[in-house]
Amino acid sequence: MKITDTSDLWWKSAVVYCLDVETFLDWNNDGIGDFAGLAHRLDYLAELGVTCLWLMPFYPTPDRDDGYDIIDFYGVDPRLGSLGDLVECIRIARDRGMRVIADLVINHTSDKHPWFRSARSSRDSQYRDYYVWRDEPVDDGEPVFPDQENSNWELDEKTGQYYQHVFYKHQPDLNITNPVVRDEIAKVMGFWLQLGLSGFRVDAVPFLLDASGVVGGSKLLPDPHAYLRSLRSFLGRRSGDGVLLGEVNLARAEQEQFFGGSEGDELTMQFDFIAMQNLYLSLARQDARPLVEALLSRPAGSPDSQWANFVRNHDELTLDKLTDDERQEVFDAFGPEKRMQVYGRGLVRRLPTMLDGDPRRIRMVYSLLFSLPGTPVLFYGEEIGMGENLDADGRMAVRTPMQWNGGANGGFSRASKRRLRNPVVEGGYAPAHVNVEDQRRDPESLLRFIQNLVRHYRNAPEFGWGAFEVIDQPNTAVFVHSLSWDGGRVVVLHNFGSDPADVALTLGTEDDDVLNDLLSGDSVALDARGRVSIALDGYGFRWLRVVRGGDTTQY
Repeated sequence: MKITDTSDLWWKSAVVYCLDVETFLDWNNDGIGDFAGLAHRLDYLAELGVTCLWLMPFYPTPDRDDGYDIIDFYGVDPRLGSLGDLVECIRIARDRGMRVIADLVINHTSDKHPWFRSARSSRDSQYRDYYVWRDEPVDDGEPVFPDQENSNWELDEKTGQYYQHVFYKHQPDLNITNPVVRDEIAKVMGFWLQLGLSGFRVDAVPFLLDASGVVGGSKLLPDPHAYLRSLRSFLGRRSGDGVLLGEVNLARAEQEQFFGGSEGDELTMQFDFIAMQNLYLSLARQDARPLVEALLSRPAGSPDSQWANFVRNHDELTLDKLTDDERQEVFDAFGPEKRMQVYGRGLVRRLPTMLDGDPRRIRMVYSLLFSLPGTPVLFYGEEIGMGENLDADGRMAVRTPMQWNGGANGGFSRASKRRLRNPVVEGGYAPAHVNVEDQRRDPESLLRFIQNLVRHYRNAPEFGWGAFEVIDQPNTAVFVHSLSWDGGRVVVLHNFGSDPADVALTLGTEDDDVLNDLLSGDSVALDARGRVSIALDGYGFRWLRVVRGGDTTQY
């Protein structure tokens, strides 16, 4: 296998780790995590194998939407530290081989933002057109949070007009048809890039580009995607290898457009919501076909674009792209109680609790995460199998403090429980049973297993770069795929079923080729026709490298 310089497309083989600073580690013991605490845990992340740290919003905020309601795009919330503390974290992360990206929340601001305070003070305010106003509201669909809001418009009594808020009423939408607003967004991006960020996770991208609520919006911004292309171009000028990782939960054809099609000049990466949702349908049915079909439906796009794979994120586990019957199947299997469901479309649970703590299934899913074509994204605590706290409100159920040890508050903070930003997990997944300290000492722990997956994923560039192929075989519970790149090939098998399986494959390889198991070190020989039978346990998996006969340089 020849060596190719891939450093400028670093995201192709990255390991992304998402965390919320305020729930990661509290260094000053006020009940809220901070950048000083994060700085003291960057070595842990490097040890895990993280190469890209994604920070959830850390900006000044009234904190009515867990930091997504922002009052200053250029600052750090004083509860978390200072700009200096953030820059020090970025420097340390770089020293440990990690890039840092942050949430770019530019669809809306807090209603406490100085721009909006001025905008609602008078129709003549210079900031009035920073937001979307109408004399009468328009019927533009169901609110994103139907249990909290009954409209996307709110009357501002002082000025007698309605402002648009696709999310909460305390988050007025910015007007991207206004060129001054677009310039402000570019300045925000430039500011953080200058301080050392390597890009952004772009929040709610389809809503950002939707100008339909603006009076005359189609004339003011006839091609919203041209604006997204301009953001990508700006990023390229300011940071030659920066990334835009977009939240785009849409149908495949629309996702392709957000990549910029074959040109690849819009989003660098997108989360694959469709594959994620069908993964859970496959788990519920013990049938690999829904996931396979979802993966095969991915648009080709540019070779420089990339899908981001995930099992869990910080929001509800949305199932909105499944049919009503399919969604109900997943609800019945993994969230049968109403308190486990939210918005009629999603779950507020983490993977281990949904799978009843079955280590075989949990490990099979994370084996999938790291071997699917694309870039794996972990949500903090996944590496140790954290659960959720269903007593917390809605999506906060999975945003509980990180569990570092079995002591009080899981080692997150020495503050009293009542002062904690979010409550810790209780019951069978409480820190006494699930924590970093214990798992670091246990060679059979989930933490050690994830570290091993990361190591082999990083040593096999086919996973991030390879051409994807589904390998046919008759067992519907089994998913077999291969990834080929630069003369190398890996073949990966996963059994979604509880019964063992013998999987007969024809790989079309040359004489004397063997399959080396990347995870166990075992080898399996192929016959002269490239045929082989692979044994899988219930919920079993194998990562196999095709090694040409006699070639001892491949591993």
